[in-house]
This record gives sequence, structure tokens and C-alpha cells, in this order.
Amino acid sequence: MSFAKFCTILTTALLFFTVHLAISETPQKIEITASKFSYSPNEITLKKGQSVTLVFHSTDVTHGFELPELNIRSEIEKGKDTEVTVTPSQTGQFLGRCAHFCGKGHGLMTLQINVVE
Repeated sequence: MSFAKFCTILTTALLFFTVHLAISETPQKIEITASKFSYSPNEITLKKGQSVTLVFHSTDVTHGFELPELNIRSEIEKGKDTEVTVTPSQTGQFLGRCAHFCGKGHGLMTLQINVVE
């Protein structure tokens, strides 16, 4: 086999593995809908060390989401997707809350995130 042919095969193989690795590292997306006065789903499970993108939508007014233990704070505007990518570094049960006053039931608006090994 010639050196040029060997380089072409090697370059093709490296390109294939690079593209495959980039695709496999794309974070999973979880859709979450915010509406007075709840998140749906209201509980999700994530894996420690695995990146995930939370995609928030609001059906009615501006909401927020705050979860200091996972370093998340975001505003969720009606009609606009809000994406937050997180890679949990610790296991446990964490309770996120609406971070933008949305009415009388605002204090009850929570989303539990369970992080497992």
C-alpha cells in the first residue's frame, strides 16, 4: 500500500471517529413546561457526570427556575424556549423553584431533580 493511500485511509478513519464522538457527546434534551403553578414533568432523574439540556417552555406568563445546588438560574419567557445545559457533579434529590413571581401559587411551583450514579 502506498503512503498516500495509507494517509487517506487514516484520515477517513479519524474523521469518522471524530464525528461519532461529537454526536455521542451531544447532551440529551428534556422538555419541561412551566405554567401556573407547576412544571410538567414535576420530577426528573439525571445521571451524575452526564450532560443534559433542560428545555423550558412557558404556556402563560414569565416564570423562572432556580436550583443553586446544580448552579441553575434561568428566566422562562412565554413563547420562547429557554435551554439550560447542566452536568450534575453530585448525587441527591434537589428541589428547584420558580424564580419569577407568577401569582398566588408561585411558592408551590417546584421541580424535583434526582441525580443518580
